[in-house]
Order: sequence, then structure tokens, then C-alpha cells
Amino acid sequence: MLNFTQSNREAKISYGSSDYLILESGSYVICAVTKARIPLDGLKYWSEEHQEAYVDAAASLKRWQESQGE
Repeated sequence: MLNFTQSNREAKISYGSSDYLILESGSYVICAVTKARIPLDGLKYWSEEHQEAYVDAAASLKRWQESQGE
């Protein structure tokens, strides 16, 4: 989870069930629902199954509902 770079580029992440692994350094990831930039130090919501990040709980819920066919 540590980010040793201050670069202004998108990080490449492998999302696990309770943590994530930085594959390519960067300072942010993109929310899969809203397309907002999420600073790595603020990343709290993601899906291991879909390997994507969410800006907040509402975005996470929206993606979950979409995956359930709702």
C-alpha cells in the first residue's frame, strides 16, 4: 500500500480482498464508476473481483448493483 512516488500519473494496482499491491508507481487511480481521480492515500473502496477502484461507498454500491443486474 505504500507509495514512494510523488509523480502525477495513474498507478497500476492489483486489488486484493483487504489490501492492494502497486504494480506501477503513480499518485492516483481512476474510479471505475465516476472516472474521478482517487489519490492513493485516499483509496478506501475497491473490488478484488472486478479489479477496479471506487471513489466512495456510493460508487461501490452502484457498481455492485450493476453487476447484480439491478
